[in-house]
Amino acid sequence: MFFAYAAIFFLLIFLILYIWDRRRISNGIFLTIGLFLGLLFILYWAFSVTSRSEIIQVLVTGVLILLILLIPFFFFGIIIGLIMNGRTMMRKEGRKLTSLLPMFLGILLLGLFIWGVAQGLVIGGGFILWFFYFFVLLVISYFTFFFITFLVSTFIYQYNFPRYNQDFIIVLGSGLIGDKVPPLLASRLDKAMDFYYKQEKKTGKKASFIVSGGQGDDELISEANAMRKYLINKGIPETYILMEDKSVNTLQNMKFSKAKMDAIMDSYHSIFATNNFHLFRASLFARKAGLKSQGIGSKTALYYMPSALIREFIAIIMMYKFVHLSIIGFFFFIFALLGFMQLL
Repeated sequence: MFFAYAAIFFLLIFLILYIWDRRRISNGIFLTIGLFLGLLFILYWAFSVTSRSEIIQVLVTGVLILLILLIPFFFFGIIIGLIMNGRTMMRKEGRKLTSLLPMFLGILLLGLFIWGVAQGLVIGGGFILWFFYFFVLLVISYFTFFFITFLVSTFIYQYNFPRYNQDFIIVLGSGLIGDKVPPLLASRLDKAMDFYYKQEKKTGKKASFIVSGGQGDDELISEANAMRKYLINKGIPETYILMEDKSVNTLQNMKFSKAKMDAIMDSYHSIFATNNFHLFRASLFARKAGLKSQGIGSKTALYYMPSALIREFIAIIMMYKFVHLSIIGFFFFIFALLGFMQLL
């Protein structure tokens, strides 16, 4: 029963934290651990009692065997999928570093597999080589777990339904094509307008848009100005559009937009609109900026998602880089201590 109690414990922590504030990476960590322990309990339940139905035991055994057999296909399927997605990204988005991320990750995974097989075939190899090998495996396992929790956190945050009582809708900027709003940014604006019209229909209350984004080196005008023109062309009254055209990143989007709202009224309700892949990380920045805003996410082309999620994951790692470095340093200390003891 240990697994059952432990699973319930972690799931309750997740539920409490999720109700308290959805904008936490710890939500995904506790949910992932709780689900994993729940799976272990199901396996324990299926095999621990000899009187358990043989049909159930055979069924569970068959599923486990199937999953084990599918692991190689799943692993190499991910590698092939990432490399193919990288080719698709280059064809549709050009030869940019961000477009090449899926291909780089696929090649890295393939290289790690080849290195692992070669390491397993090495006879002897020396203590230092094996020490490095297992340390790298531990670090990879740690970041794999963190990536799973990131995906879980991103997924559960999609189910966010703000109330129709908003005073402001912040639209986060992204790159322009010259002075034009590209499809990615247009989807954010369309999502914000959809909420604007639904709120007006349900409650009669009109929210003000805050279009947030500065001017990049390769952009002819600020992102905020381009978004303002887009909204006006779509029929949004200019009096309901505020521009924040100084920010250069998501944290500044939130901080500078908050300053504008604070200058208008002391108490207000606000949400922000961005693409679904960026929604969770943007919520972390909103929390960091002191905004109570929750987000709404627009859909993104399927081919774009792998590259976007990889970039979001790297960005979140950098947000907590000192935590990760401390954990990896702790791993290294433990391995070094065990190695020193082995040499004595």
